[in-house]
Amino acid sequence: MADDVREEARTFFEEQWDPDLTLREWWVRLADSGYAVPAWPKEWFGRAMSGDQVAIVNEEREKVGAPGAPAGLGVMLAGPTIVTHGPDDVRERYLRDIVTGAKAWCQLFSEPGAGSDLASLQAKAVRDGDEWIVNGQKVWTSGAQVADLGMLLARTNPDAPKHQGVTYFVIDMDQPGIDVRPLREMTGRALFNEVFLTDARVSNADIVGELNAGWAAGMTTLGNERVGLGGGGGGAVGIAAGERAGFLDKRAGDFSSTNTDTKRRASGTAMAMGARGAKALIALAQERGVNTDPHIRQELAALHTMGEVTRFTHLRSKAASAAGKRPGPEASTGKLMISKITRASREVGLKILGASGMLHGPDAPMGGMVQEMAIFSPAVSIYGGSDEIQKNIIGERVLGLPKEPGSDKDVPFKDLKVGTQR
Repeated sequence: MADDVREEARTFFEEQWDPDLTLREWWVRLADSGYAVPAWPKEWFGRAMSGDQVAIVNEEREKVGAPGAPAGLGVMLAGPTIVTHGPDDVRERYLRDIVTGAKAWCQLFSEPGAGSDLASLQAKAVRDGDEWIVNGQKVWTSGAQVADLGMLLARTNPDAPKHQGVTYFVIDMDQPGIDVRPLREMTGRALFNEVFLTDARVSNADIVGELNAGWAAGMTTLGNERVGLGGGGGGAVGIAAGERAGFLDKRAGDFSSTNTDTKRRASGTAMAMGARGAKALIALAQERGVNTDPHIRQELAALHTMGEVTRFTHLRSKAASAAGKRPGPEASTGKLMISKITRASREVGLKILGASGMLHGPDAPMGGMVQEMAIFSPAVSIYGGSDEIQKNIIGERVLGLPKEPGSDKDVPFKDLKVGTQR
């Protein structure tokens, strides 16, 4: 079976990959073949492949240097959630544009008063005929500035307890009622945003799952987020989807995995991502002439080992997803490990650089990638569910420890003293 999968994939990529195609054309070709998201069901642009089979497909694709599926939250989060929870008309409306990269997505979950306790979210949606009117604020929304669509959790029944009465919507980000404001980080970038929704509108036909039962769909999204982050992300070495990102009409060959500039970008983004990051830091140690230092060698070996453990954990998560199971606690283990790997990468990376670690930008070795990773590193233990949340999940679902007392479990949300209701 594995040989058949390999031969079929090899034939496809050798015959169909053309570096002179636009990225738009290549992603359409990849989507129509089922090789963009081979673990997805056959009826929804996939091939229902196991994790091992997906790995074979990726090996054959990388041999010819072809980019993989679009990076970003569409393929990683929105797509798997819509595939799992439907309904079919929502799948038909949105899945193709996800796998072809035509539309970019963002995640409208966290709020100023609902981060670690997401169920305390206060953004509300009120029914108005065939639409819902949404008011509220979201924060830490990655990519909202270029997103076409958003995964929105909003409260639709304040009389229900906080984990109920929440609905999962697909919302159009390009409308007058949505104001996206960037949040500047100490790296100098603005990857995150706060989003204000003022009488924004969303169609009743764009509910994912069931009305007032969006918590289950939200947990599917968060589970896939941890799988993706725990494996170091994914996609075509960070090639963003959507028209606003500006990549769709560029030459696909310029994003080939054999392209030197692409490799350099990939090594930078992978710096804190396990085995790949260890390889980049080993090369940097050799270039700097410190690869014989016993302390640095020991730290690089530990980093490589953690990366391999994380890779295998990620493969287990992907295999479970391919078998139709929801992401399990191993996703939390992977997310925790990435936090640990990021900190270890920061420490050994700056040791390798020595005094050059005080430089930044183009004057620094590797264009300042190590320094930027070091500055960004605190974020990794927070986004996608903080380390403390992941430890709670592991404690309760793996070790069987009792949950923390929850006196508000059956209290109507409108009666809780949370956020602006205090």
